Amino acid sequence: MSVIADIVSAIRGSQLEIIDLTAPLTDSTPVLRLPEPFANTINFQLEEISRYDERGPRWYWNNIHTGEHTGTHVDAPNHWASGRDGIDVSQIPLRSLIAPAVVLDASDRVSDNADFLLEIEDVVAWQSEHGPLPDGGWLLFRTGWDARSADQAEFLNVDDTGSHTPGVSPECARWLAQESPIAGLGVETVGTDAGRAPELDPPFPCHERILGAGKLGLTQLRNLAELPVTGALLVVSPLPIVGGSGSPARVLALVERAV
Repeated sequence: MSVIADIVSAIRGSQLEIIDLTAPLTDSTPVLRLPEPFANTINFQLEEISRYDERGPRWYWNNIHTGEHTGTHVDAPNHWASGRDGIDVSQIPLRSLIAPAVVLDASDRVSDNADFLLEIEDVVAWQSEHGPLPDGGWLLFRTGWDARSADQAEFLNVDDTGSHTPGVSPECARWLAQESPIAGLGVETVGTDAGRAPELDPPFPCHERILGAGKLGLTQLRNLAELPVTGALLVVSPLPIVGGSGSPARVLALVERAV
């Protein structure tokens, strides 16, 4: 049998499970909110064109209104000033969009500390137990934050001192950008950076370092708890928006299961 036929057979025989890691897009999908004077993206909206009526008797369709960085989405390198000369979302190599993925789970520490920051030593300890990060693949950072994703207030977790969501320390962001072999970092939160990212040095270190190194960000993932620590194949499907800084994406994981 061919490789493709083997894959089809494995999916039909439930040896290969497809897990959807994508947040559905609705008008209540949480979006990032920046403080004034910065401009913000819009919420996702459907605008009906026709629905089996005089505007179109046999068809239903909509215009969509959304930002590039709404819901589960990809950050391209040109999204950030440090990567302004980098590729746009339409130019991302396909080998980076279909690539191996591993899961680093810090949800036990985040449950008691919403401001938790992943450090280099956390990744080094993970590698000591599970092996190296995948060359050209994805590091998926599980925090359990997807449990909050149905409610924007809980998801953004803002109080008088700012937003409180987990993320990556500046030192770890630099290490992932410059010293690790990954193509990108995936998270469950609204962005790849922590809620307290504006006060870090540099501010928004994942955007600054990872995108500046020509690598990718992937946000608002769900169902990472269903993935194995290693061995999953990630399939990321952003829209190829020419000149775009990012795109909403359908993100699937292929996982081998014993039958």
